Amino acid sequence: MSVILGLNAFHAGASAALLVDGQPVAAIAEERLNRVKYYARFPTHAIRRCLDTAGLDFKDIDAVAFGRDSSANRAKKIEYALRNPTRLLKLIKTQTSRGMVDDLKQLISRECEVDPASLRFAEHHIEHHLAHVASAYFISPWEKCAGFSLDGSGDFVTCMMADCEGTEIDIKHRIYVPHSLGSLYTMICEFIGYQKYGDEGKVMGLAPLGKDAYHDIFEEMVILTDNGVELNPKFFVPFGESQGLSIDNSGQVAVHRHYSDEMVKLFGEAREPYTDIPERDQDLAFGLQRVFEKGYMHLLNLLHQKIPHERIAMSGGCVLNSVANGKMFDETPFTETCIQPAAGDEGLALGAALYVSNSILKEGKRYVMENSYLGPEFTESEMEAALQSAGVAYRKLDRESLLDATATEIEAGNVVGWFQGRMEWGPRALGNRSILAHPGRPDMKDILNARIKHREAFRPFAPSVLVERQAELFEKTHPSPFMLHVYEIKPEWRERLCAVNHVDNTGRLQSVSRNENPLYYDLIQTFEKRTGIPVILNTSFNENEPIVCAPEEAIDCYTRTKMDVLAMGPFFCKKG
Repeated sequence: MSVILGLNAFHAGASAALLVDGQPVAAIAEERLNRVKYYARFPTHAIRRCLDTAGLDFKDIDAVAFGRDSSANRAKKIEYALRNPTRLLKLIKTQTSRGMVDDLKQLISRECEVDPASLRFAEHHIEHHLAHVASAYFISPWEKCAGFSLDGSGDFVTCMMADCEGTEIDIKHRIYVPHSLGSLYTMICEFIGYQKYGDEGKVMGLAPLGKDAYHDIFEEMVILTDNGVELNPKFFVPFGESQGLSIDNSGQVAVHRHYSDEMVKLFGEAREPYTDIPERDQDLAFGLQRVFEKGYMHLLNLLHQKIPHERIAMSGGCVLNSVANGKMFDETPFTETCIQPAAGDEGLALGAALYVSNSILKEGKRYVMENSYLGPEFTESEMEAALQSAGVAYRKLDRESLLDATATEIEAGNVVGWFQGRMEWGPRALGNRSILAHPGRPDMKDILNARIKHREAFRPFAPSVLVERQAELFEKTHPSPFMLHVYEIKPEWRERLCAVNHVDNTGRLQSVSRNENPLYYDLIQTFEKRTGIPVILNTSFNENEPIVCAPEEAIDCYTRTKMDVLAMGPFFCKKG
C-alpha cells in the first residue's frame, strides 16, 4: 500500500488530499474545518481529517507532495530582478517567505505536533501550474489531451500549456509574471470595490448589467501576442512593489492594491466597498469580462495550435470563470473539457499528489473522478445527537418519504437546507451541502437574499438539472457536473426558470446524473414529477461563512436564519 499526502499551505485555499494506492480517499480545504474563509496558513485539521478518513497515521505516509517549488523558473526570476533592481528586496522577501515549506518533515512535525522520528516520507515539491494541470488531467478519463492552467501567478508563472499523454505532462509553453489575466481581473475587482480575496466571481455576475462603454481602454490594457498575452503596465502597480497579498495571524488573506494612478486619472476614485454600484462600475465589470474572455480564447486557441487535441484538461483560479468556459465551445476547436472542481489553489493539494503518483512513482493506478464528494461524512447517530443537543425537533424518514417531503416543501416555495453524504471538494455546493429552492418562483431570489444569503441582488443562483434533460433547457449539451459552465437558457424555459435565469438569459448549471449523486438526482426527479420542471435551485449551505461541513454548523445555520426546512441525512426538520 502506498500513501501520498498532498498539500497546499501558506497561500489562500490551504488544503490537504490523501491518496491510497493512487486513489483519492479524502480532499479537504482547511476553511471548512476551522471556519476561516480562504484560510491561508497550514492545513493542520485537514491533514488529520484526511488521515482519519483513511484510518491511517502520520507514520504511514510514504510521500508528501507540495504544490509549489521555490526552485522552479529560477532563471526567469533572476532575469526579472536584474531588470528591476528597485524591486529586488521585496522579491527576495517573497521568496524567503515561500522557503518556509522547503523542509516538509520539520514543518509537519511542528504544525501537527508529531514526533519527527516517526516521519519517514519522501518529499516532492511540484511546480505550481504543473500541479494545477495534473489536478485536471489525472482525474480525466483520457489517455491523451491538452493541459491548461491559468491564474494570477504561481512559481513566477501565470499560464501553462502542456501535452498530456499516459503518465507524462510535457510542458510546451509558459507565460511569466507580470502578464496575467488573473491579475487583470483582480485589479478591476479592487477598483470597483470588490477587494476581498475570491470576489472575482461576484464581478463575473455583475458584468451582464453593464455595457461596452470603455471598449478602447480595455483593448489597451491587454495585448494579444503570438506567445500569449501581455498587460499594459501603465494600468497596474508594478510587479514586485508588493507581494500581491498578505496573510494575517488568523490566516485570512488581504489583497494589496493592484491598480495604478492611471486608473484613478481615467475613471475617478475607486468605489468604496459596500456602497451602491454606479453605472461606471457596472460598465467596468462588463469591459473586464469581455476582454478577459478575449484573452482566454486567444490562449486556448494558441494552446490548440501547439497541441491539436479536441479534449482539454483545465485548472487554475481563472478556470473558475464559468461564463468563459461556456463560450469556449463556440470560440475554440475544443469539444470536451475536464475541469478540476477545485480549480483554485486548494486543488493544488490533490494535483501535486496525483502528479507524484502518476508521473514520478509511476504507480499505474489511474483515477477517474466521477463526483466531487471527497470531504467528511457523518453517521446517522452523529447527526441525531447534534439535533438533540440543539433541541431541534425532527422526524426520521425512509428514503422515499424524505424525497417526497423535501420535494413538497420546495414546490410550496419553502427553502430547504440539504445536508447529505460526503462534503464536496471545491468551492461549489453540488447537492450534499446545499440550500435548495424552487427555480420558477419570481420572488425566490429576493426570499433567499432577504432571509438567508444576504447577497447582492445581481448575483445569480444556480440550476441543478437532470443531465439527460439538459439539452431541452439549455443551448449547450456538454455536461457541467461541477457547476463550471454558464450556458444560455432556451427561450421557452426562461420564465419557468426565472429564479435561476440571469439578466443575460444564462444559468451556471450543474448537470446531475444518477451515477454521480443518486439521492440528489432522485430528489430533482421527484420535484419534476410534481411540477414538470427537471431543475432545482441550488446554492451553497452557508450564510457569509465557509460552506457548512459538520452537522452542528448546518443546524446553526438553519436555526439562526429564516430557512424553513432542514433535511439532514434521514432526519427531516421543519420550523413552526
